[in-house]
Parts: sequence; C-alpha cells; structure tokens
Amino acid sequence: MTTHAERPQTQGTVSALRVLGVADLPAAVEHLESDPVSNVFVASRIEAALGHSWRLGGELWGYGQGRRWSGLCYSGANLVPDASDPTALAAFAERARRRGRRCSSIVGPREQVLSLWAALEDSWGPAREVRDDQPVMAMSTDPACDVDTTVRPVREDELDILLPACIDMFTEEVGVSPIASGDGSLYRARVRELVLAGRALARIENGRVLFKAEIGSVSSRASQVQGVWVRPELRGQGLAAPGMATVVRYARERFAPTVSLYVNGYNGPARRAYERVGFSRHGTFATVLF
Repeated sequence: MTTHAERPQTQGTVSALRVLGVADLPAAVEHLESDPVSNVFVASRIEAALGHSWRLGGELWGYGQGRRWSGLCYSGANLVPDASDPTALAAFAERARRRGRRCSSIVGPREQVLSLWAALEDSWGPAREVRDDQPVMAMSTDPACDVDTTVRPVREDELDILLPACIDMFTEEVGVSPIASGDGSLYRARVRELVLAGRALARIENGRVLFKAEIGSVSSRASQVQGVWVRPELRGQGLAAPGMATVVRYARERFAPTVSLYVNGYNGPARRAYERVGFSRHGTFATVLF
C-alpha cells in the first residue's frame, strides 16, 4: 500500500462530476491557463480538439457547477489531474475506479497524482513503478549557452535512422520497449507524426543519431520537450546542453514562448545540463507507471 498521500474521501462527490463536451472546451482552456507549464499536455489536447474533436484522444472530466470547475482531469492513454481541490480529486478517483484502469500511467502534479493513486491502488494495483520526484523545469528566454548548429528538424526520409534511437530512449527511460507488445507500427506512426509536424530534432552524422529530442506537447502558451537522448558512448562529452539549447530556440521561435520538461529527480547530469541551458525549477510531478 502506498503511504505517500491520504486516501481522498469519495462519498457524495460524484454528482458534481461530468464528462465535458465540445462546447465546454474553450472554458477548459481558460481554466488551464492558471499554470500553462504544468498543464501543457492537457491544454495541447484540448486546443487540438477545438478544430477536430476526435483529436482530444480521451475524455475530459470536470468537477463543479456549470463551467465553474474546481478541477479537471484528462482520461486517455494517461490519467492527468488538474485539481488542487481534494473533493474534485475524490470524485475523479471514484470515476476512475468504477471504469477500471484504461491508462498506462497517472502523471501530473505530485500531490495530486499520489492522492489519486492512494485511492486507486487497491483496485488498480500493483503499479510497475511509482516515480514521486520529477522536477518540472521551464524557461521563457533565449538559451544561456551556445547552441549546436548541427541539431535540426528530422526529415521524413530519416525516420528509420531516428526510430532506433527513440526506441532505445523509451526503453531506457520507461523500463519496457514501446514495441514489445506488437510489431511497432503504432509507435512508428507516432514518431512519424512528430517528424512531419517538425517536432523531432536531432544531430545525425554518418547515418547515426548522436543527440535527439522531441517536442511532445504544444499549446498556445507552452511546449513540452520529451525524449532527450544522447548516444551512450558519447555521454559526458557536452552534447546535451548545446543540443537542448537548439531545441529551446527552435521551440520558442516556432511554437510557444515557454519551453518546459520534467526529469527524474535522481538524474543529476540531465538536470545540470538543463540548468546550463537556462531552465529553472517550476514544480514537481509524479508518475505512476503500469
């Protein structure tokens, strides 16, 4: 049993929860603007759904009266809360418990995630891993260090060069291969989507990826970098900070003024590299992996 957070009370909380519809989405975007860095993933989904509702990729739950919500929660491949109100969290936990686990992770602000997990562990557990210290970092300025001019957007014809690095990074970071349960076509399609959107950057030399990163989520206010990876035999040689500086400059020019990411607290070298670029601490996430 997890001891990180108190189990939220659920009695009498579900009646104020509803699944939000298309008409609710503009107000939901406004609600999330209180913290565009922490909410970039959900905001990116909602903003995409404003043009094509199917692009939401899941359900959006709201807790409150009318469109005055004390909490929102995205339920898709990930369960992502935005609810500092314990009553809203309790309602989200109750709905998630009744539906059964349909996500591969719970991710978001640490206290909210751990509170949800305290309520869900009995019915959803066990988790494969709970990561309860993931610093969220952000910057809204030009990079503080030199950029790597060889880092650039990946072309579509370089997908087969990029894909092995993406698989290696995912496996190293998450602990399981993204292609372990199938032929890899879905994961390949996701990476290709990022390439076509101009959101995959890499340093490629002689057919090998030396450094790469993707801009995984983009809202009108912020973007979130994911999948930062340096070829193992080249780590410690100073590729990460200049590479990330290029990614930051590119993301701010093309997508949104603020660039964010989150990193495992124990990954000291990565945190120091991001600090050299100009990132500073914004908050703390937690992730429950299944």
